Amino acid sequence: MLGLENVTANWRDLLDIALVTALFYRIIVMVKDTRAVSAIYGLLLLVVTYFVSRELGLYTLGWLLESFFGSLFLVIIVLFQRDIRQALTDMGARSFFRKKTTADDALNEIIGAALYLAQRKIGALIVIERNVALGDMIERGVKLGAALSRELLITIFFPKTPLHDGAVIIRKGEVAAAACILPPATVDRQDFGTRHRAALGITEESDAVAVVVSEERGAVTVAVGGKLTTSLDATRLKRVLKNILEK
Repeated sequence: MLGLENVTANWRDLLDIALVTALFYRIIVMVKDTRAVSAIYGLLLLVVTYFVSRELGLYTLGWLLESFFGSLFLVIIVLFQRDIRQALTDMGARSFFRKKTTADDALNEIIGAALYLAQRKIGALIVIERNVALGDMIERGVKLGAALSRELLITIFFPKTPLHDGAVIIRKGEVAAAACILPPATVDRQDFGTRHRAALGITEESDAVAVVVSEERGAVTVAVGGKLTTSLDATRLKRVLKNILEK
């Protein structure tokens, strides 16, 4: 049996492995939570079918799939042209070494925006993604991929702007999308408005945290796990959000 002592590797081999690993990692990150994942599963199923057909001697099916894989590069370009274009754009527009927004910075921006909007009785719904991906909600909204800031959130929810209806979704310290339509709560809550029911709905279906600003009362509410914490001032709002997000 061949042992590891017979395996040799120089710095070029290690560099080659590292670069290929980094490339595959970037591809996985780019397609995660997108519709491209379903297409990739379909291609993997075809690969499995090809090897099974060879083992079972299904020559016609094997020949068809082999011909298909001969043009696989072109097939990938056609299937994923939109995702490839978006990925290349993102890679060109973003720096690998840019400064990331810290958790405290993100909380301060969200809290500052929520309190500003509450003082002026401007309705808002801000959803913070946690472990459960909200890619399908983001797909149905207007994708932004913008740096999180108090000013941006205030501008989005300002009355009569194109994106003020619906929710903003925060993902990894960025404003991932705006004008997102969320599922309503499973139990009809007549005592709450549309934003509060949407906040209850998304937190019932995921582990997300939702911050709601009421335009009628100018109050700030936090929803998590299908439950609401109401009437929050700046201190309580920060404490509640930190306690939830640090779990």
